[in-house]
Amino acid sequence: MSLDPALRSRIETLLQSNRVVLFMKGAPDAPQCGFSAKAVGVLNALLPEGYAHVNVLADAEIREGIKQYGNWPTIPQLYIDGELVGGSDIVEQMAGSGELHSVLGLPAPDRSPPKLTITPAAAEMLRSAIANAGGGYAVQLEIDARHNARLQLAPVDANAVAVEVDGVRVQTDALQARRADGISIDWVDDERGRGLVVHNPHAPPAVKTIAPADTAARVQAGTLRLVDVRPADERGLASAPVAFDTLDHGVESLEALPKDTPLAFLCHHGGRSQQAAEHFRNLGFREVYNIVGGIDAWADIDAGVPKY
Repeated sequence: MSLDPALRSRIETLLQSNRVVLFMKGAPDAPQCGFSAKAVGVLNALLPEGYAHVNVLADAEIREGIKQYGNWPTIPQLYIDGELVGGSDIVEQMAGSGELHSVLGLPAPDRSPPKLTITPAAAEMLRSAIANAGGGYAVQLEIDARHNARLQLAPVDANAVAVEVDGVRVQTDALQARRADGISIDWVDDERGRGLVVHNPHAPPAVKTIAPADTAARVQAGTLRLVDVRPADERGLASAPVAFDTLDHGVESLEALPKDTPLAFLCHHGGRSQQAAEHFRNLGFREVYNIVGGIDAWADIDAGVPKY
């Protein structure tokens, strides 16, 4: 089945108008599948000023047409200078080897080993895990653009950026190597649980908890901004007795605030507000709070706030 000429023209206009185009599911700030998220992670790191993207979920015609156009059956698809590069696996491989940097006209990636530390207890546990795996394995360290770290055992990759600490090989790719600088890996067995803990000094500070009374005092003092994430009909059942923002018209205006703006999030019991707080933490906001117990806890200290 041949591609409709009008659709072919639409695709070619897109490619001619933009040097880098990613056909993906969702948008760069909210990818709707894991493969699109992987491609976005690479492009966001290499092209922080942005790139063109097409959300194929919002355009069924493009979604099917781009598969025919490049004879490539899956999404995402990356095009550079009008030429198909490939899907997420190829994009990641080319980024790790430095080939993608060359295609984009960027300097070669810094492949110097990351500077990280492993405590003796963690090193002992990792050496044992590698030995039990049968040899030929290393610790794979992955750090996404939001500085979330993940460890797993993986076969030794001769092309990876690697460092050996106390007999433990830790490997990552060139895009993530600099994110790993300063990381420490520890083994704990305490109130936090039992297992490996990765401390990343580059990660945004964790979401803190704050009580309703402290929230009210700080909002009234002008040192904290309160955001009620509940919809209007739910807020009508019980409303905070101090000034607050809502998400009724989206999050764009709040996301545009200076990253040092203190923000506290409120919902019914604290679940939805925790998710919202994590979202803003991941955007780089440095002082983010979740109100313990939500509006339900606020009602316990203020008789003017009803429970529902």
